[in-house]
Amino acid sequence: MEVLSDILRAMRVEGSVYFCDKLEAPWRKDFTETTDASFHMIRRGECWASVNDNVTYLGPGDLIFLAPGVDHVLTSDAPAGDQVSAAAGTMLLCGYCSFAADTFMPLADIFPQQTIIRAEELDRHVWLKGMLDQLSSEYLSEAPGSELVVNKLTEVVLIELVRINFCREQDNPFLLALNDDSVSKALTLIHAQPQQSWTLESLASEVALSRAAFAKRFTSLVGQSMYQYLTAVRMERAREFLSTTQLPVYEVASRSGYESELAFKRVFKKYTGETPNQYRKR
Repeated sequence: MEVLSDILRAMRVEGSVYFCDKLEAPWRKDFTETTDASFHMIRRGECWASVNDNVTYLGPGDLIFLAPGVDHVLTSDAPAGDQVSAAAGTMLLCGYCSFAADTFMPLADIFPQQTIIRAEELDRHVWLKGMLDQLSSEYLSEAPGSELVVNKLTEVVLIELVRINFCREQDNPFLLALNDDSVSKALTLIHAQPQQSWTLESLASEVALSRAAFAKRFTSLVGQSMYQYLTAVRMERAREFLSTTQLPVYEVASRSGYESELAFKRVFKKYTGETPNQYRKR
């Protein structure tokens, strides 16, 4: 889907593995005051994850994915009154990822605080499981160039985890929008052709709704008006042109949906705090 592809592209993900080792009980790892997202895979053994005082058991092959800034604890000690604590060693694969903080796309509300993918489910994602195996092996090998390979593999793994989140969080307002025939069609048109002179009337006509009904439905599901969303998509497209091409600013403006270079510069600075040339230079 063009909409989802654009949103994933806007994330500009960076990440890496920072720990892959065997821990002997008793052990405890605290992850606090982090602004990044985190993932932990139990390669062997078991442990307990505590997130906001909610404790969850993680067995061999399980994976937990935490949203950006979520404090959590992993430990070999079972909660009081539960089964005995983990006696055997636990092999953990831990990584982090950061998303572009300045994106205008509707990402913040998509991620639940935690996503747990059990070993049985991970087995059904054969490609992802294989990537995690390769990631662990590459990290432990310490071969020449392994750091670069680990970083690139991590970014791909994280995109796949994000896609799994998209499929799971079906009651998220924006994901409901993607499943609504009318709004989804409008979103697809906006992402496919942001340079078009879209109006409420023209998009409403495309999806066979009245102007008022379309405006209300779009805002209700997407969380912002059609014009706000269209501008956000155009700004993301403009930043991509500015950072990956040498197109002159007037051409970037035109390809982003602005007939006037001056109007484009004014909107771009409002959204980014920089002129297009300042952004490109940085």
